[in-house]
Amino acid sequence: MKIAQRMMAMVFVGSMLVIAGCASTSTKEGTGEYVDDSVITTKVKAEIFNEPTLKSMEINVETFKGVVQLSGFVTSSANIEKAVSVARNVKGVRSVKNDMRLK
Repeated sequence: MKIAQRMMAMVFVGSMLVIAGCASTSTKEGTGEYVDDSVITTKVKAEIFNEPTLKSMEINVETFKGVVQLSGFVTSSANIEKAVSVARNVKGVRSVKNDMRLK
């Protein structure tokens, strides 16, 4: 009888571990991640603003989990390359997604 109870307990624990392992990861940011992303966004915007060859009003910056997304319409491909380069050099940026387009 005790062996059967132990086996049932082991099966139960094992199935709970399997179910817990199948749980999906969160796609939402925690408070700390949100603050970090806000800081990164602010730093990227400031660096773009301080770059004399770029018009900061043409470039939108968003960050999610350290990935910076640049979007907007710019006047040259050189400006696209410069904006991506500026964003990549900001501390905390994991990668840059370029969605900018030429006017």
